[in-house]
Amino acid sequence: MLTGAPNQNDPMRTQMMAINAASDPLATVAMNVNALAPNGKGLMAEVIASREATMANGPAREQFLIDFIAAGNAVGGMAGGTRTPLNLSLVIDRSGSMEGPPLDYVKQACAYVVDLLSPDDVLSIVTFEEMVDTLMPPQRVTNRQAIKDGIARIMPGNTTNLHGGISLAAQHIATVNDPGRVARMIVLTDGDPTAGIKDFNALTGLASDIKSRGITATFLGFGPDYNEELLASMAKRAGGNYYYIMQPELIPEIFRTELEKLMTVIARNLSLNLKTARWVTLRNTTGAQPLSPTEFNYSLADLERGSTLQQVLDFDFTNHPLGFYRVAAGKLSYDDGVSGKQEVINLDFILEFTADSARYSAPVNPRVRQAADIQQASRLVEKTLMGLKTQQITTAAAVSELQKTQMLLINEGRTSEAQEVTMALRAIQSGDQGGAEKTLIGTIMSLDSGKKGT
Repeated sequence: MLTGAPNQNDPMRTQMMAINAASDPLATVAMNVNALAPNGKGLMAEVIASREATMANGPAREQFLIDFIAAGNAVGGMAGGTRTPLNLSLVIDRSGSMEGPPLDYVKQACAYVVDLLSPDDVLSIVTFEEMVDTLMPPQRVTNRQAIKDGIARIMPGNTTNLHGGISLAAQHIATVNDPGRVARMIVLTDGDPTAGIKDFNALTGLASDIKSRGITATFLGFGPDYNEELLASMAKRAGGNYYYIMQPELIPEIFRTELEKLMTVIARNLSLNLKTARWVTLRNTTGAQPLSPTEFNYSLADLERGSTLQQVLDFDFTNHPLGFYRVAAGKLSYDDGVSGKQEVINLDFILEFTADSARYSAPVNPRVRQAADIQQASRLVEKTLMGLKTQQITTAAAVSELQKTQMLLINEGRTSEAQEVTMALRAIQSGDQGGAEKTLIGTIMSLDSGKKGT
């Protein structure tokens, strides 16, 4: 049995809840959460427990799923095609290895971006090689042709000063004092940093600093020579996306994909704070920043219209008596593209503890199981990737494991990630292990983000 009486003044105590046992506790939690995100805001949230009840008076373990659901096209201020204006910086590697088709396709992609932007958007363009240059300081996109003429004059240089390019772009974005804009940089490079600051930790630290200033950075890696671990780590720290571009002719399409996402962002700077109650332990803290033994913070990806983001939380319970208890409390803070304000959604994690073995042994809620399977798929891909890199598994074993993961992803409806695994399988079978590794890192990032489009 539990020892010690809960402190009635402690809001995070393991608190027994007065809930009608005849009602559905899962529906109660979902209803309460959704009531905090009514029409007129861009985001709703739902909390779902893996089971309606878990074992009382003994150790137990359960999962909770949080579904963050972004509003669709016809909700609130996003109707009629309006969108949040951008504060965008293009950060372009023009080192010597980009000469020829790669740089030509980059110019084409940047010109395409300019055509899609509106006079309400602010754009800056930074190029880098050994030297870092401002091709265009931050300004509204009012003279598209002049901007495209400047892009057409970009010439290849020498080495690769990635740190300098990103730092200058962040400075440009920061000069635009308008928190209502989506602040984003898109970085394209084809090689390892060879000039300026080259240290892995310094570069990933720079990405974290950018994110702390409200700027999200997406990284596009082109060709066989860039460091995929570095770019993926920077993208993750900066809250953006990571793309592997196999061929230069794909560069414009990847730019288009990323820009379309930016133009439909409806919830930005998502930060989830989670506090566990007494006698409750958060078991898997992957992706969380621990603030104390009982408090954790998650920095989540921006959400586009109609998309969802899933977060699976694993809890251990020591020895709860019979009854309903609030086992954790969460608070999501984010910038809402519909209301134009910073909004907060409070989340309750409520669970019944019972002595009825039929109830605490019931099948797991299928939505929670599916989300947990996706999380597991990410770990399987990561394990296979590390095995390939360290040569601890054979190529045949890697193919076998990836084929299993591929089927899991197909069964769970994650067709985009399944296609990426297919590309990696083809690369391995053709002898292009480097291409497979670059692709699989992107797959892991996509699965770890928990995001799913419409």
